[in-house]
Amino acid sequence: MRLRLEARREPSRAMLYVTPALAVAMTVLAGIFIFTAMGYDGLGAIYQIFITPLADPYRWQDLFVKAAPLIIIALGLAVGFRANVWNIGAEGQYIVGALAGTGVALASWGMEGYWILPAMILAGILGGLAWAAIPAFLKTRFKVNEILTSLMLTYVAIQLLYYLMRGPWKDPEGFNFPQTRLFTEWQTLPAAVPGTLIHLGVPVALALAVVAWVVLARTVTGFQVRIVGLAPQAARYAGFSARRTVWLALLTSGGLAGLAGIFEAAGPFQQMTPQFPVNYGFTAIIVAFLGRLHPLGIVLAGMVLAVSYVGGENAQTTIGLPYAATGMFQAMMLFFLLAVDVLVRYRLRLSGPGAARPHQESRPQAPAAARTPAPESASA
Repeated sequence: MRLRLEARREPSRAMLYVTPALAVAMTVLAGIFIFTAMGYDGLGAIYQIFITPLADPYRWQDLFVKAAPLIIIALGLAVGFRANVWNIGAEGQYIVGALAGTGVALASWGMEGYWILPAMILAGILGGLAWAAIPAFLKTRFKVNEILTSLMLTYVAIQLLYYLMRGPWKDPEGFNFPQTRLFTEWQTLPAAVPGTLIHLGVPVALALAVVAWVVLARTVTGFQVRIVGLAPQAARYAGFSARRTVWLALLTSGGLAGLAGIFEAAGPFQQMTPQFPVNYGFTAIIVAFLGRLHPLGIVLAGMVLAVSYVGGENAQTTIGLPYAATGMFQAMMLFFLLAVDVLVRYRLRLSGPGAARPHQESRPQAPAAARTPAPESASA
């Protein structure tokens, strides 16, 4: 007796939505086992990571603040992934967008006016666009793989951040700490809900999800992105340019990553520090796939990953779980999601002497041209 994978005649729509929940459940079970093996209270760790942030209303505002940049970045990545354009360097575009907006903040430091914050946001978007334009140019001009170029540029962005924090942008009154001046009230995001940590970036993230859904599902641009990703040959016959789609996908994801970056700098951080990179750009890849590249699914997935961030902080303070455990937990979620994704196109079957076999009738076989080929199967 053994299990084997049998190809489905068509992808299962039910499994398409069940597998993300299955991946989360498997991550929880694996987390209990791994944390217990590490010498921690496994059940207590899972409780702190998944239950405490949801059970404590005071922590809900933290969930929204953590989810906002994940949702914004994942929306841009989903556009590229649908078009088979793999931007893995959103973390670098997130950093450069924040640096560009911070440059405007430092240049206008001491000034007053409602124009300052919009100028910072525009600079953040343009910074992310410019950083994403580099792999877009290299791919369309020299056929360089965008996975490598976008990923390597992330480390360039981190080194640029360190240089500016320890050199030209260091706060002259900051007791030699590598950080910029604190932003003024004209340079920080206003609260969306008075008296809470929920800043303007949270409703903007939700609004962008709705806009992305409309664009991808109801416009020619969204149709072009899907067709180029699913059937490049058909897209060429339809007059859709793969070159333009690459630019569209990378610039969209880069601009949104830059927007998320300046929202974080002008929101929770209110300055730029070397601790600014927190792997939101990489975590957003998990968010995009967990949300099935659908804007509304990305909102739910962003909240799930935000729970892991907030819950990971709880687990650090309550049971001493190391900070790296949060990243390990998120990586396991992506691993299990990729593993169970096979169930969308395949079903599990038992094979062997005791397995049930389809009933075969003894009748003359039809000519070969009239027979329907059996589904393919793969052993596991």
